[in-house]
Amino acid sequence: MGNERGPVDPAGRLRATGIGAVAVLLWASLALITTLTGKIPPFQLTAMAFAVGGIIGLPRVVRGGRAVARGLPRGAWALGIGGLFGYHFFYFLALRNAPAADASLIAYLWPLLIVVFSALLPGERLRWWHTAGAVLGLGGTFMLVTGGQGVHLRGEYLLGYAAAVVCAVVWSAYSVANRRYPQVPTDMVAFFCLATATLAALCHVLFETTVWPHGWQWLAVLGLGLGPVGGAFYVWDHGTKHGDIRLLGTLSYFAPLLSTGLLLATGRASATWPVAVACVLITGGAMLASADALRAARRRG
Repeated sequence: MGNERGPVDPAGRLRATGIGAVAVLLWASLALITTLTGKIPPFQLTAMAFAVGGIIGLPRVVRGGRAVARGLPRGAWALGIGGLFGYHFFYFLALRNAPAADASLIAYLWPLLIVVFSALLPGERLRWWHTAGAVLGLGGTFMLVTGGQGVHLRGEYLLGYAAAVVCAVVWSAYSVANRRYPQVPTDMVAFFCLATATLAALCHVLFETTVWPHGWQWLAVLGLGLGPVGGAFYVWDHGTKHGDIRLLGTLSYFAPLLSTGLLLATGRASATWPVAVACVLITGGAMLASADALRAARRRG
């Protein structure tokens, strides 16, 4: 294991949290950009996007990158590749074996799990307002995904539900355990992305039929790699290693809310009362969970 001592500079911690929060903004564009890619199969699309995500990070590691990569702990390799590929593999498995709304809602337990798992980290203290804020965010996501209609879990979709739970556990565990490797440069995410692209390409060959993009769809694939399925993992890596992991977990609930906002703005979704309720719940949850950061900012101000 690497150095487990957390950051001691409050300003640096806040700055790292802000950098990590950029990932949430990028993930908010995932649904919209994905709709622009046409009918490309999910594993093929994942392979293409992660290839772009890996390539954009290569210039920073091309000099001495091999030496740095050889010096990485095996646990860091397993965590990076397992987290990025494992999340997407189980997410797609869930979507194939359960209704999309149910699977997505279960998978989106990961921000709450991040907040809970953060209590296992050295130097972190879980307070009631952190958990309460995350629960409010989960409630807001519930309203967005179900449209206020509730969920009806059925036995025939048990495999899909189980895969969605594993998906949530994998990403939350990756995000929290990433804190244990602060010495691993964020540039190494390029290698993790390329490895994920390779594994996703293998799954595509085994399970899917290739559908090549055409026209503007190529730009959409490029946009995924630069943003939500590629570039976002660099800033998330920095934020989870050096920022406030509990606050990042709660802020992650803004991703589905902002995503819905983008779909509304582009006419791909309709405004409903559950969206308004979700906005209140997620915003209130984020404010509650950020009590520590707000107090620290007032003291510095």
